[in-house]
Amino acid sequence: MFNFCPSCASAKITFNEGKFFHCPDCGFVYYHNIAAATGCLITVPDGEPAQERLVFLVRGKEPAVGKLDLPGGFVDVGEGVIEGLYRELKEEIGWTPPAAPSLFASFSNVYEYKGIKYNTCDMYFHVCAPELKPETLTLEKAEIAGVRFLKPADIDFSAFAFNSTVQAVKTYLRIL
Repeated sequence: MFNFCPSCASAKITFNEGKFFHCPDCGFVYYHNIAAATGCLITVPDGEPAQERLVFLVRGKEPAVGKLDLPGGFVDVGEGVIEGLYRELKEEIGWTPPAAPSLFASFSNVYEYKGIKYNTCDMYFHVCAPELKPETLTLEKAEIAGVRFLKPADIDFSAFAFNSTVQAVKTYLRIL
């Protein structure tokens, strides 16, 4: 990430223990911590659990354009996780959950964007939304290319953008 110390421009800066940058010349220390990210598994009941529909978005931009993802995204500076999740849901699909989403899984992930790898802690929430229909959503066209309401049996895990999302969906399906 750094070839030179941001404080004194020394080329001696090192990345130690996979956790922090240190400059021996000026003492600069930078911890490269993870970024918090959210995803929301929205289910629409349709009788039995095997018949419920899970809501997925089709990514409209890189990374992984055209792949499936869950609504959500990075938590902004000054936000809590739930606040960030609600903001992302409103931005991406124009929807606010009728009930508080519940955390059901968390996984580490690497999100590569424009050649930079961001280590993330992805937190996955679930909310049931009986009233939700594709036509009631307002998609953020710059980021979202479409929406899919899929039954568990119709999910193609090779179509997902991120491994942590696959892990989250599989975890949810196991706890049904």
